[in-house]
Amino acid sequence: MKNKNVKLSLEEKLKLLTGKDCWSTEDFNGKLDKISVSDGPCGLRKMAKNENEEYYTVKSTAYPCVHVLSNSWNTDLAYEMGQCIADDCIENDVDVIFPPGVNIKRQVLNGRNFEYFSEDPYLAGTMAKRYIDGVQDKGIGTSLKHFCANNFEQDRLVTSSEVDERTLNEIYYKPFEIALKANPTTVMCSYNRLNGILVSEHQKLLKGVLREKLGFNGLIVSDWDAVRDRVKSLKATVDLEMPFRNKSYDELKQAYDNGEITMEQIDFCVNNVLTLIDKLQEMKTLRKITTDKSERRRIAKQISDEGEVLLKNDGILPLKPNCKIALFSLRADRMPTSADGSARVQSDHEFDDFGDCLKKSMPNAEITNLEAFTFWRGEVELYHVAEKLPYAYDSDVAIVLAGNDMITEGEAFDRQSMKLQPRMESLIKSVASVNKNTIVVLSSGSAVDVSNWESDVKAILYTGFAGETQVESACDILAGKVCPSGKLTETFAKSESDYTTSSRLGNDFVNVYKEGVFVGYRYFDTFKKEVAYPFGFGLSYASFTYSDLTVEKTGDFSVKLSYIVKNESDFDAKEVSQIYVKDVFSYVLRPEKELKAFSKDLIKAGESKKITVELNKDAFSYYSVAYDKWIADNGDFEILVASNVSDVKLKAKIKF
Repeated sequence: MKNKNVKLSLEEKLKLLTGKDCWSTEDFNGKLDKISVSDGPCGLRKMAKNENEEYYTVKSTAYPCVHVLSNSWNTDLAYEMGQCIADDCIENDVDVIFPPGVNIKRQVLNGRNFEYFSEDPYLAGTMAKRYIDGVQDKGIGTSLKHFCANNFEQDRLVTSSEVDERTLNEIYYKPFEIALKANPTTVMCSYNRLNGILVSEHQKLLKGVLREKLGFNGLIVSDWDAVRDRVKSLKATVDLEMPFRNKSYDELKQAYDNGEITMEQIDFCVNNVLTLIDKLQEMKTLRKITTDKSERRRIAKQISDEGEVLLKNDGILPLKPNCKIALFSLRADRMPTSADGSARVQSDHEFDDFGDCLKKSMPNAEITNLEAFTFWRGEVELYHVAEKLPYAYDSDVAIVLAGNDMITEGEAFDRQSMKLQPRMESLIKSVASVNKNTIVVLSSGSAVDVSNWESDVKAILYTGFAGETQVESACDILAGKVCPSGKLTETFAKSESDYTTSSRLGNDFVNVYKEGVFVGYRYFDTFKKEVAYPFGFGLSYASFTYSDLTVEKTGDFSVKLSYIVKNESDFDAKEVSQIYVKDVFSYVLRPEKELKAFSKDLIKAGESKKITVELNKDAFSYYSVAYDKWIADNGDFEILVASNVSDVKLKAKIKF
């Protein structure tokens, strides 16, 4: 191994443990190979320097954000997206890219929810694993992040997440445990404190849990500027501090001279950096570009096709080909397709205007594009709406584009409200008051309170932040060229007050996870709280029936189940069937049911498909704090096959 055989001085060893700059590791003028890193959960966000040594963002494909990918429930697409992003990296000489994030969507106002997969740990971990596989199978490294309990943006640098052991294991460690099976090259530790201790200094968490309990033997990298004390972080086995920080070398050298840290501790981290450098050199043999720009965009389009979610449809969609449409759109701009922060991609594709794109999808329709509002410094400004309402009155259908902008939600801050801005809601209600066939196309990075206007409109299409193909997919769904198949991977509650969690903190910078394991649907379902749209919900133009569930024991706490899903419609369509497990009688309080498997299947019009799923002991287990391990109790369990968490189609009881 070339780099591990290089003899390094103490000075070089200590300098290797901090980045050379913002985006690469130290190479000591060619003595070592360096690692080039970049952000990019939604596409490559490489920072390069121009002739004036000024940073700029390299243009790349802007894929749908991770929450839209997750709403597709399509693990094959997660793999393909990873493959495409790897090709972007190969073209731009990037060795390690810093997705995916598997932080749980605990708080609906979290400004970074658009970067995360789900409120459910099984789903988040499963999708992330395939994403990592896709990237690393092409020789590019990944960083599983942000470990751990980093579920808010407000005051993220100082706030302590106070979480009990059972909840940590069942909810917050679990997606990492699942995704670690893909062997990501690095894991990124988070900014926050966990139970009072900075994560970057948390020996029990990083050494005891991540390395020893979960078995991670790769490189731990800090989030940018997350390290406050390089000596404490080294003791916690943070191998690489990013980015470069002047005083880190002096801190480590002084600590070594004083006997506070040992050469063994230094070498442990140095060896992890050198091992990664050598591993990435070996992985270069896999770096073969197999997709061009058009193919990458095609895959991005398939993700947005399958990840945009039809929340409501009172018989208005798909639209009639020759209808008359009044489109209330954003003035002189496009609806946001991403939130702001390190995940924002500078697209190399010219974004589509919604009106032009709708005309391509519906060439026989008469479309009037009415620029009705704009975002200005985080506020919605309306433009002569009263003068434009007659167009809505005279049209067969009115479409209102609505949602949040990049100042409303993004990295380093949380949303202020779950509702749309008052003027945005006013626009929807004004249009709906003159046209009963009003459709809202909704873009945001997380759940929205629709209670003020949902009953006024005929349909709601939730696009999320779906990247450069967001508009094209939305128009194709409205036109019926694409049959919607996305389903929510987070609960849309009726209002912010319905959640037991909150981003709003006191002055003590402590965030107590008092709900325990009852996060998202685990709370709403268990305690029978009515929601606007449940976890796993999404409408289709097709209709499906479920039948013939069989469950067979295959071992101790393992089963094989099969069932049939039939497409009763004239549309070829994809259906996401979800497998939940209920512990009928448990020695501890458990959620009503928990997602343990899912399957997304293309079923042609009028045809049926037999689906087979296997469940192992993990599907029946909970974490015992007393025994410090996962336990499955003997007794009765129910296997539930559902179209969403609130709509169980089939069930069977099994006893162990």
